[in-house]
Amino acid sequence: MAKHTIIQPDDLNWRESKLMRIPNADFLERTGSENLGARLWKFPPSSAGTLHKHISTEEFYFVLEGTGRIRVDDETITIAKKGGIHVMPEQLRQVFNDTEFETLWLIIGGPENEIPKGEKPDLKKYYPSDPTALPAELSGKTWPPKKSMDHPLNPS
Repeated sequence: MAKHTIIQPDDLNWRESKLMRIPNADFLERTGSENLGARLWKFPPSSAGTLHKHISTEEFYFVLEGTGRIRVDDETITIAKKGGIHVMPEQLRQVFNDTEFETLWLIIGGPENEIPKGEKPDLKKYYPSDPTALPAELSGKTWPPKKSMDHPLNPS
Protein backbone atom coordinates (compact mmCIF):
# COMPACT_ATOMS: atom_id res chain seq x y z
CA MET A 1 0.00 0.00 0.00
CA ALA A 2 1.26 3.50 -0.87
CA LYS A 3 2.47 5.71 1.95
CA HIS A 4 0.34 8.58 0.68
CA THR A 5 -2.34 9.28 -1.89
CA ILE A 6 -2.95 12.61 -3.58
CA ILE A 7 -6.58 13.29 -4.46
CA GLN A 8 -7.29 16.08 -6.92
CA PRO A 9 -10.73 17.74 -7.23
CA ASP A 10 -11.19 16.15 -10.68
CA ASP A 11 -10.66 12.70 -9.09
CA LEU A 12 -13.85 12.98 -7.04
CA ASN A 13 -16.87 10.93 -8.05
CA TRP A 14 -19.99 12.91 -7.12
CA ARG A 15 -23.19 10.94 -6.47
CA GLU A 16 -26.41 11.25 -4.48
CA SER A 17 -26.93 9.63 -1.10
CA LYS A 18 -29.49 6.81 -1.24
CA LEU A 19 -32.16 8.03 1.17
CA MET A 20 -31.96 11.82 1.02
CA ARG A 21 -30.39 12.46 -2.42
CA ILE A 22 -27.69 14.80 -1.09
CA PRO A 23 -24.75 15.20 -3.53
CA ASN A 24 -21.54 13.87 -2.00
CA ALA A 25 -18.05 12.76 -2.97
CA ASP A 26 -15.88 10.26 -1.10
CA PHE A 27 -12.33 11.57 -0.80
CA LEU A 28 -10.84 8.31 0.42
CA GLU A 29 -12.57 5.68 -1.74
CA ARG A 30 -9.39 5.11 -3.77
CA THR A 31 -7.15 4.76 -0.70
CA GLY A 32 -8.60 1.58 0.83
CA SER A 33 -8.57 3.23 4.27
CA GLU A 34 -10.50 1.28 6.89
CA ASN A 35 -9.69 3.76 9.65
CA LEU A 36 -10.86 7.06 8.23
CA GLY A 37 -13.68 8.34 6.06
CA ALA A 38 -13.83 11.80 4.46
CA ARG A 39 -16.65 13.10 2.26
CA LEU A 40 -17.71 16.39 0.79
CA TRP A 41 -21.46 17.01 1.07
CA LYS A 42 -23.34 19.70 -0.92
CA PHE A 43 -26.56 20.59 0.89
CA PRO A 44 -28.93 22.51 -1.40
CA PRO A 45 -31.33 25.05 0.16
CA SER A 46 -34.14 23.46 2.22
CA SER A 47 -32.46 20.05 2.36
CA ALA A 48 -31.46 17.57 5.05
CA GLY A 49 -29.33 14.48 5.44
CA THR A 50 -30.41 11.41 7.35
CA LEU A 51 -31.18 11.50 11.06
CA HIS A 52 -28.71 8.90 12.34
CA LYS A 53 -26.06 7.90 14.83
CA HIS A 54 -22.97 5.73 14.86
CA ILE A 55 -21.98 2.98 17.27
CA SER A 56 -18.21 3.52 17.32
CA THR A 57 -17.44 6.24 14.75
CA GLU A 58 -16.51 9.75 15.80
CA GLU A 59 -17.18 12.42 13.18
CA PHE A 60 -15.83 15.91 12.60
CA TYR A 61 -18.08 18.22 10.57
CA PHE A 62 -16.39 21.22 8.93
CA VAL A 63 -18.21 23.96 6.98
CA LEU A 64 -16.30 24.97 3.84
CA GLU A 65 -18.98 27.23 2.32
CA GLY A 66 -22.22 28.70 3.57
CA THR A 67 -23.66 28.46 7.07
CA GLY A 68 -23.81 25.01 8.62
CA ARG A 69 -26.78 23.77 10.60
CA ILE A 70 -26.78 20.48 12.49
CA ARG A 71 -29.04 18.83 15.01
CA VAL A 72 -27.13 16.85 17.67
CA ASP A 73 -29.46 14.93 19.97
CA ASP A 74 -32.05 17.62 20.93
CA GLU A 75 -29.85 20.65 20.22
CA THR A 76 -29.76 22.65 16.96
CA ILE A 77 -26.33 24.18 16.35
CA THR A 78 -25.19 26.79 13.81
CA ILE A 79 -21.63 26.46 12.52
CA ALA A 80 -20.02 29.42 10.76
CA LYS A 81 -18.01 29.07 7.55
CA LYS A 82 -14.59 27.55 8.38
CA GLY A 83 -15.95 26.32 11.71
CA GLY A 84 -16.57 22.76 12.81
CA ILE A 85 -18.11 20.43 15.35
CA HIS A 86 -16.91 17.08 16.70
CA VAL A 87 -19.70 14.53 17.33
CA MET A 88 -19.13 11.42 19.41
CA PRO A 89 -20.55 7.93 18.79
CA GLU A 90 -24.10 7.28 20.02
CA GLN A 91 -25.14 10.91 19.50
CA LEU A 92 -28.08 11.33 17.14
CA ARG A 93 -27.14 13.78 14.37
CA GLN A 94 -28.61 15.38 11.25
CA VAL A 95 -27.07 18.00 8.98
CA PHE A 96 -29.60 20.26 7.28
CA ASN A 97 -29.77 23.49 5.33
CA ASP A 98 -32.57 25.93 6.13
CA THR A 99 -30.92 28.80 4.25
CA GLU A 100 -31.34 30.07 0.67
CA PHE A 101 -27.78 29.11 -0.31
CA GLU A 102 -25.91 25.83 -0.78
CA THR A 103 -23.77 24.68 2.15
CA LEU A 104 -20.61 22.64 1.55
CA TRP A 105 -19.46 20.37 4.40
CA LEU A 106 -16.37 18.21 4.78
CA ILE A 107 -17.25 15.33 7.11
CA ILE A 108 -14.41 13.19 8.46
CA GLY A 109 -14.95 10.12 10.61
CA GLY A 110 -13.28 7.09 12.03
CA PRO A 111 -13.24 4.22 12.28
CA GLU A 112 -14.69 4.02 8.77
CA ASN A 113 -15.87 0.40 9.00
CA GLU A 114 -18.11 -0.04 12.05
CA ILE A 115 -19.62 -3.24 10.71
CA PRO A 116 -17.40 -6.33 10.42
CA LYS A 117 -17.11 -7.66 6.85
CA GLY A 118 -19.84 -10.16 6.04
CA GLU A 119 -22.01 -9.11 8.97
CA LYS A 120 -25.47 -7.71 8.26
CA PRO A 121 -25.98 -4.41 10.14
CA ASP A 122 -28.84 -3.90 12.58
CA LEU A 123 -30.16 -0.67 11.01
CA LYS A 124 -32.17 0.21 14.15
CA LYS A 125 -28.84 0.88 15.89
CA TYR A 126 -28.03 3.57 13.32
CA TYR A 127 -31.57 4.81 12.60
CA PRO A 128 -33.52 4.58 15.89
CA SER A 129 -36.32 6.68 14.35
CA ASP A 130 -37.35 7.65 10.82
CA PRO A 131 -34.03 8.58 9.09
CA THR A 132 -35.89 10.77 6.57
CA ALA A 133 -37.64 12.91 9.21
CA LEU A 134 -36.91 16.58 8.63
CA PRO A 135 -35.93 18.89 11.50
CA ALA A 136 -38.45 21.44 12.79
CA GLU A 137 -36.54 24.18 10.94
CA LEU A 138 -37.70 22.65 7.63
CA SER A 139 -41.34 22.31 8.68
CA GLY A 140 -43.58 22.61 5.63
CA LYS A 141 -40.72 21.77 3.24
CA THR A 142 -40.42 18.58 1.21
CA TRP A 143 -37.10 16.76 0.88
CA PRO A 144 -35.80 14.80 -0.97
CA PRO A 145 -37.02 16.28 -4.23
CA LYS A 146 -38.77 14.27 -6.87
CA LYS A 147 -36.68 13.71 -10.01
CA SER A 148 -36.58 17.03 -11.79
CA MET A 149 -34.34 19.01 -14.09
CA ASP A 150 -33.48 21.53 -11.36
CA HIS A 151 -31.87 18.99 -9.02
CA PRO A 152 -28.10 19.63 -8.54
CA LEU A 153 -26.95 16.32 -10.05
CA ASN A 154 -29.32 16.12 -13.00
CA PRO A 155 -27.57 16.79 -16.30
CA SER A 156 -28.52 20.06 -17.96
